Amino acid sequence: MTLLDENIRAQLREVFTELKHPVKIVFFGDETANCEYCEDTRQLLSEVADLAPEKIIVETYDLNANSELAQKHRVDKAPGFVILGVRGGEILDYGIRYAGIPAGHEFTSLINDILNVSRQDSGLKPETRQALKNLRYPVSMQVFVTPSCPYCPRAVILAHQMAMESDLIEAEMVEALEFPQLADQYGVSGVPHTIIKVQKSNNQSGFEEVVGAVPEKNLLEAILQAAQPA
Repeated sequence: MTLLDENIRAQLREVFTELKHPVKIVFFGDETANCEYCEDTRQLLSEVADLAPEKIIVETYDLNANSELAQKHRVDKAPGFVILGVRGGEILDYGIRYAGIPAGHEFTSLINDILNVSRQDSGLKPETRQALKNLRYPVSMQVFVTPSCPYCPRAVILAHQMAMESDLIEAEMVEALEFPQLADQYGVSGVPHTIIKVQKSNNQSGFEEVVGAVPEKNLLEAILQAAQPA
């Protein structure tokens, strides 16, 4: 049984004619835990890749059996995956990560990320690109979403664009219903809800949170506020 119907497949085949550079998706499941959505996530990624096999590559691993590789890609949840660029023989890690299945509205985030990574361009405004060059500390963002949230893809895509633009930023989509303890930890009661954490050189940290799908300028301001020197 396939997850994508023929209508969606036809649309994606057309969209994927725009793919420029290859994209590699590295997926991690968990065979030792009761991972409810691992197989569906793996199948979804495989079905998407099958529509452009010369441009989209999916590699499948186990989070525990391949723990060193998971640590290398900074994946600590299952299902989880990273979307990497490929330039010649070089692998480009843009800091784009997913925790949970990109189902429902979040399927839009997955497709947009594939297109942006294939273009190897964030698509951000020139003033945003310039401002991100001033970052001094690593920034970690987690965007909590649910599949039924129509506004969540905007927040996920924008966070991933920020990660593409700066080597100091990583951004992870987190499906809140699959990881409720993490959502509770940050007091997530509505989505999208973006957590911004910055580890500074003096052992101090910066923290900001953004509720809702905000414009590019607003997310940039929150990132810069969290990253202000102590």
